[in-house]
Amino acid sequence: MSQAAQQAQQDWVTRLADEVIEEATRRQGGTLTRPIVCASGLSPSGPIHLGNLREVMVPHFVADEIARRGIAVEHIISWDDYDRFRKVPASVEGVDDSWKAHIGKPLTSVPAPHGSGYDNWAAHFKAPMKAALQMMGVAYRGISQSEQYTSGAYREQVLHAMRDRERIDKVLDRYRTKAAAPAKTAGGQAPLDEDAQEAADLAAVGSGAAGEDDGSGTGGYFPFRPYSKAFGTDDTRVIAYDEASTELTYVANGPQGEQVTETMHLDRDTHGKLVWKVDWPMRWAYEGVDFEPSGVDHQSPGSSFVVGGQLVEEIFGGHQPIGPMYAFVGIAGMAKMSSSRGGVPTPADALVIMEAPLLRWLYVRRRPNQSFTVSFDTELLRLYDEWDALTRKVVGGSAQPGDLAAYERSVRTTERELTLTPRSVPYRALASIIDITGGHPEQTLRILEGFDVAGSITSLDDVRPRLDCASSWVHTQLDPGDRTRLRTEPNRGLLAELGPQQRDALGLLAQRLTDDWSLDGLTTLTYGIPKAQAGLDVGEKKLPPEVKKAQRELFRLLYLLLIDKETGPRLPTLLLCVGPDRVRHLIGH
Repeated sequence: MSQAAQQAQQDWVTRLADEVIEEATRRQGGTLTRPIVCASGLSPSGPIHLGNLREVMVPHFVADEIARRGIAVEHIISWDDYDRFRKVPASVEGVDDSWKAHIGKPLTSVPAPHGSGYDNWAAHFKAPMKAALQMMGVAYRGISQSEQYTSGAYREQVLHAMRDRERIDKVLDRYRTKAAAPAKTAGGQAPLDEDAQEAADLAAVGSGAAGEDDGSGTGGYFPFRPYSKAFGTDDTRVIAYDEASTELTYVANGPQGEQVTETMHLDRDTHGKLVWKVDWPMRWAYEGVDFEPSGVDHQSPGSSFVVGGQLVEEIFGGHQPIGPMYAFVGIAGMAKMSSSRGGVPTPADALVIMEAPLLRWLYVRRRPNQSFTVSFDTELLRLYDEWDALTRKVVGGSAQPGDLAAYERSVRTTERELTLTPRSVPYRALASIIDITGGHPEQTLRILEGFDVAGSITSLDDVRPRLDCASSWVHTQLDPGDRTRLRTEPNRGLLAELGPQQRDALGLLAQRLTDDWSLDGLTTLTYGIPKAQAGLDVGEKKLPPEVKKAQRELFRLLYLLLIDKETGPRLPTLLLCVGPDRVRHLIGH
């Protein structure tokens, strides 16, 4: 089997791109005459979190693969900024209970948090996501649904939906009482955010249609929801529609319980939108979407994606896009995610502590239906070790086809190469150096000069942006109780209690400390002292149990003498950071 065939077999992006190209070609009559369209949708109702990022990255990787083949493709992101403001999120800086007065208004009509440089709520939360996507190399065309509706771009689609409202109602009625099977995800479970758990619970007990407004009511079915002129909110109820004049009559409820009856003409007024279950399939047809994944909450029987597939074909004359389900994304080391709540990890938060290629890798190395976790705690150090190991395999030509494909998609797109750190010093080593030295530039550079990483380090720029990411991690994520504090004076009580073998080990360390003052040299030395004491060659790999035990005991002793703990940063890195003179002082030599 050729390498290309092996990659196709193991790489979910390749398989999906094949499927999308084949189906788009079939729908266009056998020849592609227009660009393939991959779509995402994001609601800026609050911080756009790392779970939402999967909504973007799955279409991005597929669109980029299609572009690599020289086929015209476009990735669109619909900003659902004309959605209603549902609730005031907790823990968002600059927001207080006064924002409750804006519940029910379009997100673009809600004031931004105090101190924001943006003129409305939606713009405030879109901005950091746009910046993060630019850093991650995601090329897309953004579509503001607020602009689309208020400009009249969807006028004919709205009028069409109102003319065919009885047919729409009959399609929706097929699902309103249908029970749904419990939603499941493959590849294990990650922690669910509050909104996702609510959706999953709903899917497990009944139809998804019950949880989403579909326009039904006691006064007849109307798929359009106005924003009232008097109050600016969507707390409205349509009571009549004249198809000839397009006059829509509705009752609007005010904040104090007052009611007013208002009218609007759909052939010229634009303050309102189609309900979600009609809006989504309308946009599929309008944009000609070929591929759009969605979360498990949208794919249960009776939910948006399933119902939309009926409406787009029967009402709007379009096609349901290929739409695989993606599983939820969990978080380790930070608060659980919810897009309408503050204090949640966003792509911008992640990019402060990890490089863009690594974040891309997290989303491409797992199939969409596999859950995974983004780690902000010490698990991030292990993740970086995995990434560096993969990089070495890629450079050495030993990476498996699937892993190689994931790496290539992480470090470059069809449009550009992403920024990589020139000298990949292990992230955990950088974190230890910053932790111990406080990030002092001259000390940091002095220590890094002892690292052998495929080229000498002569400037801190050689280890950026990884150095800056590690610095941010130490200062924002490392528990204060886990910070490293060097002793200033020797622990004379402990030194007085040492036996002959321990004293000899410390003497050998002090004597040979500067024979090879590098990370590799100190690694060989610290592991080699117990071997030498046992009469073994320092290069011996097969060690008897007593020598392995002696190595552990020496490491424990050194940690206690240097930082008053039994464990700590990797010992050779710690010695580099401390320096030979201070090491000798603290071990009593």
